[in-house]
Amino acid sequence: MTRKPTRRSHLRKPQPAFSRLGRSMALVTSARRAKQQNDMNTPNSTGMVSFPQGQNGSKKEKHDTIEAKTQVSCSSSSENEEDDFEGVVQADFAFFDPKPDDFHGIKVLLQTFLDNKEWELTSFVDLILQQTTVGTVVKIEEDEDNSVYAFVSALNLQRYKESKCMMELKDFLMSMCQEKEIKEKLSSYLGEKAADVGLLISQRVVNLPPQLLPPLYDGLFDEISWATEDEPTKELRQSFAFKYYLLVSKIYKLKNVDQKKKGSSSSSQEAIIYLKPEDEIFHNLSEWFYCFPLRTQQVTTNELKEYRSMGLVMAVKATSVPAFRQQLHSLIDE
Repeated sequence: MTRKPTRRSHLRKPQPAFSRLGRSMALVTSARRAKQQNDMNTPNSTGMVSFPQGQNGSKKEKHDTIEAKTQVSCSSSSENEEDDFEGVVQADFAFFDPKPDDFHGIKVLLQTFLDNKEWELTSFVDLILQQTTVGTVVKIEEDEDNSVYAFVSALNLQRYKESKCMMELKDFLMSMCQEKEIKEKLSSYLGEKAADVGLLISQRVVNLPPQLLPPLYDGLFDEISWATEDEPTKELRQSFAFKYYLLVSKIYKLKNVDQKKKGSSSSSQEAIIYLKPEDEIFHNLSEWFYCFPLRTQQVTTNELKEYRSMGLVMAVKATSVPAFRQQLHSLIDE
């Protein structure tokens, strides 16, 4: 029985999308990601998002459509064409259940999920695609390239504990944690509490319109709730009864932030720049977290020269999800 509500949202009223340093960061990061996607037959687009005010929406059985305008600066992939395109592209983004055709698009978005570690990424993507009950991919309506612009999912750590990719992911997280107290908590999440922990994975292109985020996360958490009731076996139903979520993300952290605070009380530099706005909410709601330096190529712009790219691992209780959803709507809709 279909329980997912249908809602078509037409979103208007453009508002600024990024904070002080976000525009510069988006230009550099999206340019690199666009090159990766072009190699995998996905669109080559770089730029900043100019997004309208969002409305509540949810994923339905096949897809919902959200009309959004994205301001992009696109470079032609042809070496014979030197002109760049700049302008506003209006697109209808749709939510879909993951399917095998999404393999390459999801894999591209996960290329640096574990920094520069060589691991069983192919198998990890397969796990995401096999779990169609909980998980969403975002595409453009009637896009011939069938490109994936975002996806979100949640995998039970206990259910997939025998998968080599999950073992490698756990080893990586443990090796990156240097704080003894936090490492003990992490070990518990990956071990005796694993049956209650969902690895929440959310990746997207950098200039995805932010007003898609509330319905994307609402859909995820609604699906998790429905799965605890609708899955055919007790074991599967229990595998979605998460008590905790574990998230792996990336931030930009101000170098020598403690020294800078002591030296100047009027510094306008932000201590942390979040690549994804929802990460700040998760961070504030987290039970514990830790950061680690990334080894992948660093973004180099004048605005970010005082910052270092860092990995951020966060543990969030499932009881904090309602607060997260409310705060995300407030953040995007304001």
